[in-house]
Amino acid sequence: MKKLIFLLAVVTTFNVAAQTQSELLKHFQSYYKEMKGQGDVQGVINAMTHLNVIQPTQQRLDTLAYIYVTEGRNLEALNTIGIDQNATDSDMNTEVKAIALKAVNQPERAVVFYEELFKRNANAYVAYEIADLKTQLQDFASAKARVEYGLTNVKPDMKRAYYESQQPYEVSLKGGLTYMKALIVFNMNQKDNLDQAIGLLGDAITMDPNFNLAQLSKDALEARKEKEAEEATTPQKKN
Repeated sequence: MKKLIFLLAVVTTFNVAAQTQSELLKHFQSYYKEMKGQGDVQGVINAMTHLNVIQPTQQRLDTLAYIYVTEGRNLEALNTIGIDQNATDSDMNTEVKAIALKAVNQPERAVVFYEELFKRNANAYVAYEIADLKTQLQDFASAKARVEYGLTNVKPDMKRAYYESQQPYEVSLKGGLTYMKALIVFNMNQKDNLDQAIGLLGDAITMDPNFNLAQLSKDALEARKEKEAEEATTPQKKN
């Protein structure tokens, strides 16, 4: 009799726990939809976190990490899904790791995930990011190859945002790739390729007259050219 009572008590406890978990799951699913509808990002994060505690899935983790990274909370994104590369990683998971690692100044790690994205879906956007990272890593030959791919496959409606000025702005991705090519060819040979780099920057500015970063770079290279020309014509003083 005692055994029967104990068994009934255990079964009842499990049923209550299961019912409570089911109710919580429904509650936070409704809460998630409400927060999403209101555009409350922190509310969405809270709901997704609770849902993952109640019923964890990799898809939920990936989505939560993606929300973090779109909000610029890159360390939280990486803490959510880690930085290891796995063959089973979803495209979203891979993209989040790539963006977040680049944002926290880890170009060597970030480029691994951008290369994986390129393997899965080669496009001009990813080509630009790889070229940017490869330039930071001084792998200029690889960077140039990605830029050439980007310039060959870019479409007129593709845009890229820049944030170096107080007011963020967009330019055509073709202009951005041309700007990137200018940086690469200049760094490959800063003396012999100076004029080519200036010309490419001029092309980028012609495409997008509001391209502030390209204009700043062009001004700097032209000033360097003028200085080198002055030094070449100025007689050297003898000791």
